[in-house]
Amino acid sequence: MSAAVQTRLHLPPAPALVAGVREAAWLSEEGEIERLAPQEAARRLRRTDAVYCVHAGATAARVGGERPSRAFDLLELFAFTWPARFCVPTVRGLAEALDLPRPESVEDAPTLLLRAAQTLLAELSRRAQAGEDAQAPRVAGAMARGGWLWGPAVLAALGEGEEDVMLRAATSGLDVWRRLKEWSEQAPPPPAGDRGVDPQDARRRLAELLGSQSEERPGQADYASAAAEAFAPKMASGAPNMVLAEAGTGVGKTLGYIAPASLWAEKNEAPVWISTYTRNLQHQIDAELDRLFPDAQTKANRVVVRKGRENYLCLLNLEEAAAGVQVNGVDAVPLGLMARWAQATRDGDVTGGDFPSWLTDLLGARRTSGLTDRRGECVYTACSHYKKCYIEAGVRKARRADLVVANHALVMVQAARGTLDLGGRTTRLVFDEGHHVFDAADGAFSAYLSGLETAELRRWIRGNEGRARGRVRGLKARAEDLLGGQEAAAEALEALLDAARALPGEGWQMRLKEGRPQGAAEAFLAAVRDLTYARAHGRDGPYGLEIEAAEVGEAVMEAAKALKSKLDRMIAPAKTLRDLLYSRLDEEADELDGATRVRIEQVCRSLDHRVGDSVKAWGDMLLALDGDTPAAFVDWFAVERIDGRDIDVGMRRHWIDPTIPFAETVAGPSHGLLVTSATLTDGSGDVEADWRAAEQRTGAVHLPEGAMRARAPSPFDYPAQTRVYIVNDVRKDDLDLVAAAYRELFKAAGGGALGLFTAISRLRGVHRRIAGPLEEAGLTLYGQHVDALNLPTLIDIFRAETDSCLLGTDAVRDGVDVPGDSLRLLVFDRVPWPRPTILHKARRKHFGARAYDDLLTRLKLKQAFGRLVRRAGDRGVFVLLDPMMPSRLTGAFPDGVEVQRVGLAEAVQGARAFLRPGG
Repeated sequence: MSAAVQTRLHLPPAPALVAGVREAAWLSEEGEIERLAPQEAARRLRRTDAVYCVHAGATAARVGGERPSRAFDLLELFAFTWPARFCVPTVRGLAEALDLPRPESVEDAPTLLLRAAQTLLAELSRRAQAGEDAQAPRVAGAMARGGWLWGPAVLAALGEGEEDVMLRAATSGLDVWRRLKEWSEQAPPPPAGDRGVDPQDARRRLAELLGSQSEERPGQADYASAAAEAFAPKMASGAPNMVLAEAGTGVGKTLGYIAPASLWAEKNEAPVWISTYTRNLQHQIDAELDRLFPDAQTKANRVVVRKGRENYLCLLNLEEAAAGVQVNGVDAVPLGLMARWAQATRDGDVTGGDFPSWLTDLLGARRTSGLTDRRGECVYTACSHYKKCYIEAGVRKARRADLVVANHALVMVQAARGTLDLGGRTTRLVFDEGHHVFDAADGAFSAYLSGLETAELRRWIRGNEGRARGRVRGLKARAEDLLGGQEAAAEALEALLDAARALPGEGWQMRLKEGRPQGAAEAFLAAVRDLTYARAHGRDGPYGLEIEAAEVGEAVMEAAKALKSKLDRMIAPAKTLRDLLYSRLDEEADELDGATRVRIEQVCRSLDHRVGDSVKAWGDMLLALDGDTPAAFVDWFAVERIDGRDIDVGMRRHWIDPTIPFAETVAGPSHGLLVTSATLTDGSGDVEADWRAAEQRTGAVHLPEGAMRARAPSPFDYPAQTRVYIVNDVRKDDLDLVAAAYRELFKAAGGGALGLFTAISRLRGVHRRIAGPLEEAGLTLYGQHVDALNLPTLIDIFRAETDSCLLGTDAVRDGVDVPGDSLRLLVFDRVPWPRPTILHKARRKHFGARAYDDLLTRLKLKQAFGRLVRRAGDRGVFVLLDPMMPSRLTGAFPDGVEVQRVGLAEAVQGARAFLRPGG
């Protein structure tokens, strides 16, 4: 009997559901297919014991029902069968991943779910018969004991009997850490060399990467030559070789800078760090590096993707969660899928790479991203899994790699903490998506004295003091055995623990809401909250509030002084503890083993950052309330809210120009850096002014030698490949009219449409009005903040399903690469002016009033327009539903593109004719 027949016999009987917005398809256990209204589908979901579906949460949300507690979710079975492999989490995506015919109609879709289940079970059966995947039965057994609906069918496919499963321990199969390979230490690598890259050599390397069959791109070769200047030897202290290089879309800038970067790394036996803005873009760059290293094993040794610690699975957290399965058996299901993935993953990264983003939706954050080291609780060499740790393995590989692909936030934070090794082996930096350097620096070098931040510091120092779940080891548990019997160090540790009591404890948010703060920090936060609610506009609305931190009154001032005194009590013992720990490294150099040295160094660095830097910055902010904020900064009070509910409260301090600390701590110490983007310069019409603005927003103006400028124009024929319409007869304050415009434009394009919004409430309102009509027209609409899908998943679906439509905010616009027909229409609901915040007010005054507003707005429009045409054959239409769009902003669009101010009917007709000739 074939494996396919065997698995079909064990397919559990249950109905299947595929949901749309206006109707759903239901396949009964008897094989009858029905088309149901969403309300009826939701009712059946409530009354059905179990149902086949794809993404249970999204399915329930589509019909307006609650997520079923029991579901045969095909994504769970896919993740078990093919761990660390991606599929688009839709019926069509599942069909494509399994090489099954895509369903042609709603009625075909539920039947495909059963075929997909049979295919996956058949694959498991084949492996079992071939003696492959020996761990699958053990993991499936643990999950079955935890109540996994797929458990019996999977075990049957694997040839496992129920009695075999019951004989195993509850956690058997979840202990993936036992089966992972250890990394090994190597001798420290030599210092980086100082040999430059000749521009002609960069051109030759680029030609090798492209291959003999590729079309000639003179602009890309010129760009590679210019980028090579960032890899010339450094000649003066504090004066790196900085290159600002704008490469229009289609130039091929990624391979253009990889050419000189890879040459420099090879010649000087040291890594080049390539930084981009988002984690998604990190993996796009990583994919491009397949051209440089087509052999997977070679690439694994010479290319490393690096992110912050909070992005990687912590094996100790996984082990302790698995131990809890004996008490909470249902956790065996998510932990089993995590164990399957952990065995197959390339690098343990749970925020991208080979981790399917939809797994977090399916399994919940607690048992996915919650298993990372988000709170700085790592015990380093004291951890039993240290030699298998994904993070430590990545750190060591990065030291010997040719290219390290990182993100702006990681690079800047590590540079600020002195852990990036600028001027040592890490001497060359590439900042792709360089137009985001300003924003990334703004986040990295700001300070926030808030409830969440201070409560987190208390938790880091004192550990778990309440009923919170999970392993929360305080500083005493992590560091007490490192004190070496020094009584003074023990006293300093106890003093720090005691001083941390002044910080907010568990339940602080409720106490603030009820007006009963405890301790100096909560008293200050309560006073700030009261003052903010008293002064701020829009306090009855759903959004966050902010006020200037000026003339704060007696209540806030007294609370600030009291808190400053308490914070000062933390700094001295933290410094004493750090100094005494460092003294052990010197005094006992011949006695301390390497593991202990590593732990001491890590504890000392954490004390420097968390107490020495952060607490001191908070004290300086409080001190300024009784005087003047330093001219380089802007301070304000804020209450962070989501849908009208307080999330956090506190005082913020930002640099007015964050490129000052960027130049001092990141750019200046490096030997060379390339800052590149397709949208580096403004489109004001004054070329010199545009370059000066780029130099200002990237920190080049703060370097003694400035930066070399280079530009490679896009090879695309934008006048022929694009259309731009500004619709002048839709009132942007009438959401019914705005929604109608989106509906007709999306229908005219036949899908492949992205709608961008400046406010979430408007996005939701439009989605509610047009999802049904679009579905009737055969178009599926997805919405950020609407669908029960996270943003990376939504973008994956949008990219894969060429006739789908997506509504999103700025997070969708930034750094999303959707080539081809998947994105052929982009509609903005209004001109994306900067939000009028206190911070923007200060920067507007500093950088040039209206000209600054215009610059930011043009750059947003320029970035959005750049999403439309990614390849030579792409065509796209850009529509702005705002008749108040000033002509001075049209410099955001490429030269030669006609900006047409038309009525909605003409825009719809023009989009249809341009995108669907003959349609």
